[in-house]
Amino acid sequence: MDTFETLRMTVFTALMAALIAAGAFVIIPLGPVPVVLQNLFVMIAGLILAPRWAIGAVAVYLLAGSLGLPVFAGGTGGIGRLLGPTGGYLAGYLPAVALISWTHSRLGRRAWLEIGALVLAAAIVYALGVAWLKTVTAMSWSAAVAAGMLPFLPGDALKIAAALPIARTLRPIVEGRVKVNLETVSKI
Repeated sequence: MDTFETLRMTVFTALMAALIAAGAFVIIPLGPVPVVLQNLFVMIAGLILAPRWAIGAVAVYLLAGSLGLPVFAGGTGGIGRLLGPTGGYLAGYLPAVALISWTHSRLGRRAWLEIGALVLAAAIVYALGVAWLKTVTAMSWSAAVAAGMLPFLPGDALKIAAALPIARTLRPIVEGRVKVNLETVSKI
């Protein structure tokens, strides 16, 4: 990878980290775990970036939040958020994005594979999130599943349905197959 390509991918990685952070500001409170758009952008990052760049985007996002920048749900930040009730969901973003990106990079871009990877990635986030929620709040397993997973399944199905067409639209740009005329963009 040449210097220009590395710079280009660094910019896309930073952009995805910023979009994941922006997704935290779209929030619908539902008990201890809010509905947010962060996971939609994690899915898109996994679908459009190579594994090291996708993992980098999520890692930068988590690092920024753990250092206190207000990038977690509701504009919060700090290590306490990673140790609080939603910490497992946040930690789940790393293996989730790795799985999605690895699948599309290594196994191809067939829709059924990508949908399967997105569903499995959501299951990983739920497994870590619900387990951590149960641990931190001392809820029973059934209460943790009821509070930390069941209300979010319809929204996540919609996010999965939205992630694929968005990613397919963005891929040619990220892969450099579409040339962007900066003069035209600056006039917008």
